[in-house]
Amino acid sequence: MEKGTTVGSKKIVALFDAGTFVEIGAYMQRDGGELTGVVCGYGAIDGKLVYAFSQDSDRKKGAFDALQAEKIAMLYGMAMKNGAPVVGMFDSAGAIICDGASAMSAYGKLLKVVSDASGVIPQIAVISGICAGMSATVAAMFDLIVTVKEKSQLYVNAPFVVGKEVGSSEAAAQNGLAAIEAENDADAATKVAKLISLLPSNNADGVIAEEITDDVNRTVRVDETGKALIETLADAGEVIVLGSAYAPEMLTGFVRFGGVTCGVVANDSSVNGGTVTVEGAKKATKLISFCDSFSIPVVTLVDSIGMEISREAEGAPLAAQLGKLAMAYATADTAKITVVTGKAYGAAFTLMGSKTLGADMVYALENAEISVMDPSSAVAFLWNDRITEQTTRADLVTEWKKKNATAVAAAADGSIDDVIDPAQLRQRICAAIYMLLMKSDGAPVRKHCNLPL
Repeated sequence: MEKGTTVGSKKIVALFDAGTFVEIGAYMQRDGGELTGVVCGYGAIDGKLVYAFSQDSDRKKGAFDALQAEKIAMLYGMAMKNGAPVVGMFDSAGAIICDGASAMSAYGKLLKVVSDASGVIPQIAVISGICAGMSATVAAMFDLIVTVKEKSQLYVNAPFVVGKEVGSSEAAAQNGLAAIEAENDADAATKVAKLISLLPSNNADGVIAEEITDDVNRTVRVDETGKALIETLADAGEVIVLGSAYAPEMLTGFVRFGGVTCGVVANDSSVNGGTVTVEGAKKATKLISFCDSFSIPVVTLVDSIGMEISREAEGAPLAAQLGKLAMAYATADTAKITVVTGKAYGAAFTLMGSKTLGADMVYALENAEISVMDPSSAVAFLWNDRITEQTTRADLVTEWKKKNATAVAAAADGSIDDVIDPAQLRQRICAAIYMLLMKSDGAPVRKHCNLPL
């Protein structure tokens, strides 16, 4: 086919702002004069420099070979030098089998450049067709994966091999591999552009702050949970939810608070009481790690009855996943603001971005319930002997909540920085983010003290 008219060429051009795409390595050919099955180039997305490659199903079904790996590696070299994101559009039936070891080494080269770029520049994968075998492994190493309904096929082993339905866009969303599911190719390009506009270009950019589109002092009504609560608090009510079909009890995504891009982690108490599950812990850990890599502030909204209780969870093992969540919070140097908006029972209070795990600011709403364990369980464990005809279990539960589960009680030892009016929640989050904009790891270097007169 003529250059620029293939499926891969059209997809990559449509990704960029009109008239900005510039192709590189356009005439790189295999022996025999065949153009390799990938289109590479750069341009502007929402005015920001971005590099991209698009596997081209019109060129031998996008068959992967050493030349394709070389071309993509060249693209990555440019992206790393210029500190700009990479968007990879995957659509390939696999490697050219007759290339033998050369094809396997080519995958190794691709894995290496993607690994080297991880945490340095954002990488977004778009699964616009088949992405199988080692290609699926490569895509999984990207920071975010966008699939396309009824088009994406993302798997290591094909359905006819493993004997069950795998690889569809729906399956990738349910197992947490896909962060965002698009309706079609055009919608995928729109969603990628939105992500690019929110994210920094590289890990040296620092906090991304745009022109404020909403009143930072706007009062709010905090009578919702999950996504609805985040929309209430975010600038213009806009939130990009990641992995909505996976572990819905734990919400993660990107928002702007006062014009500043933030990652958000929130328990959704409408789903099993916001229980912290194995999958939910994985989901939160991934976002915290990503945000820390690029100095994106993390806002955590806590509303959970505690940890998952099941044999399956223990076998996962639950302890290891909770440990990873704790380590993600504890080692993240980015700004961290936590708000207890509802319940915070037991380990949920500790693990969900507590002060002791390194949160910079921790707030609780006036009606928050913070308890070492579920009040009903606490009464059964400690006060069972106080139940009489005059004093019921319900009376004791109420008493426990008033004496031992209030936000003020938690604030008494400094575990909570302030107990706040729910109406002021948005402005307090924005104020904390602004205060932490210049946060750095460690104290500034001093030449010497300033002597008194």
